[in-house]
Amino acid sequence: MKRRSLMQGGALAAVLAMTGGVAVAQEAEKKIIGVAIPSATHGFMGGLNWHAQDTIKRLGAAYPNLEFVLSTAGNSAKQVNDIEDMMATRNIDALVVLPFESEPLTAPIKAVKEAGKFVTVVDRGLSEEGIEDLYVAGDNTAFGRVAGEYFKANLKPGAKIVVLRGIPTTLDNERVEAFQKALDGSQIEILDMQHGNWNRDDAFNVMQDYLSKYPQIDAVWAADDDMAIGVMEAIAAAKRQDEMWVIGGAGMKDIVKRIMDGDKQLPVDVTYPPALISSALEMTALHFVSNAPMTGRFIIGSQLITPENAAKFYYPDSPF
Repeated sequence: MKRRSLMQGGALAAVLAMTGGVAVAQEAEKKIIGVAIPSATHGFMGGLNWHAQDTIKRLGAAYPNLEFVLSTAGNSAKQVNDIEDMMATRNIDALVVLPFESEPLTAPIKAVKEAGKFVTVVDRGLSEEGIEDLYVAGDNTAFGRVAGEYFKANLKPGAKIVVLRGIPTTLDNERVEAFQKALDGSQIEILDMQHGNWNRDDAFNVMQDYLSKYPQIDAVWAADDDMAIGVMEAIAAAKRQDEMWVIGGAGMKDIVKRIMDGDKQLPVDVTYPPALISSALEMTALHFVSNAPMTGRFIIGSQLITPENAAKFYYPDSPF
């Protein structure tokens, strides 16, 4: 949320000043920007879809020469088809894509780039480096490191924890590797790591499996707020709430509110704003309506949300 405001009020305003504002955009050549993102299958993606639609509406009004084609997909195969259709039937000039999974989307996105289109990859990186013009994401290394540092500082040597991973992607690898590195020297034991796919129901099932296998679990890194909710539902069903605490991630308003209220099962959270899609869309638009350089990497930092600072991360009217 804050990042979107920063882009609107900062970089966007500066470029408008340089270009003479909307009048320049109105006279510019028509450009079509394809936007391919996952469906709103869970809270974070629901928020991201909302921000994508809101930003497309706003940018379309500001720049009449820009047309946006939005598609959402519930699996990698559909997302590949959506992108191929955008190229074949709409002849897009740019693609903003949040890959459903890294590996299956790498070749199709590379084909878009090789066709001379501007490519912005969001959040989940590709399995081959250097394809995209612009990469916009949260700081996945910091996301894992910040969580790991909290575990290290708040668990005793010999404590036992379990981890839920997301969908197999480069960003999931970055998070888990940073988390494990942050635990170095702590003597904290990771009992198990399984993919919960950033999905509440999948996380519930994974946590049920953990609870049946491990008589001692001191804490859970759910690595996502939707997964954290599924995890806590499983813990409650097993009546083991007093045995362990849970850390998710992303800053879901319901989670932040529980941290504000001092919920001992949810001591902290780690930020990863779904509004990062707004930054990606705005920067891609600026590539066509300004002379400002819009290539490279734009990384949004992760912060620890605690009871002391949670109020500034709480947006009750947010969709996420």
